[in-house]
Amino acid sequence: MGVINVTPDSFSDGGLSSSTETAIQHALHLIKEGADILDIGGESSRPGSAFVSVEEELNRVIPVIQALANMNIPISVDTSKPEVMQRAIEAGVTMVNDVNALRAPGALEIVANSDVLVCLMHMQGKPNEMQKNPQYMNVVDEVLAFLQQRLETAQTAGISMDRLVIDPGFGFGKTLEHNLQLLRHLDHFTKIGVPVLAGISRKSMLGAITGNKVDQRIHESVAAALLAVVKGANILRVHDVKATKDAISVYTAMNNDTEI
Repeated sequence: MGVINVTPDSFSDGGLSSSTETAIQHALHLIKEGADILDIGGESSRPGSAFVSVEEELNRVIPVIQALANMNIPISVDTSKPEVMQRAIEAGVTMVNDVNALRAPGALEIVANSDVLVCLMHMQGKPNEMQKNPQYMNVVDEVLAFLQQRLETAQTAGISMDRLVIDPGFGFGKTLEHNLQLLRHLDHFTKIGVPVLAGISRKSMLGAITGNKVDQRIHESVAAALLAVVKGANILRVHDVKATKDAISVYTAMNNDTEI
């Protein structure tokens, strides 16, 4: 899953794709690198990020979705706003990727009344304050319990199991140790029975380990992605598509018993 942030304040690229034209060009670049799905977001969810109005978020993401809808690649919209979900579905997205796990009023119903996939993510708190002092008794058990509860709620609303994906939410209301615990035990999440998405690319947890700035975290991002695959992740949300795919190709070849 290649990341396209149509925002001026993205943590990972500093607004590199903040206009419709640059976002489309970046999407074409990610497709060329081998992305299997594009994740388009119009509001940053980095720690301390500012709120974006529905109108502004729509103005950012809908033109990009419309421009890419006929390019024969699945598109995900990264949003927590029901109004944006509805318009994005009408514009042709394949997935809704919601850091708020469809908890906003009306979100469940909008997705249930469509045929799109949905990724339910765990987040403790809100983006503007989630990293101030996150606390857990047992981060793995608590995140698992939350995601299982949201899956049950989604199914009760009419969203079938084969349309559901879960994301433990690396960096969303977690300390470095919380994130490492989730990565160590990511295989626990695969036992729920739905695909697991891991989004670790360029995140501050990696900077805390290596000391590298956000635009210099390609090596640790690829390493984290590969570890997530080893632990059972099905979808990797990444900024560096080719580097990640090349690393996974080596891992896949190693596990392939067929002689080359």
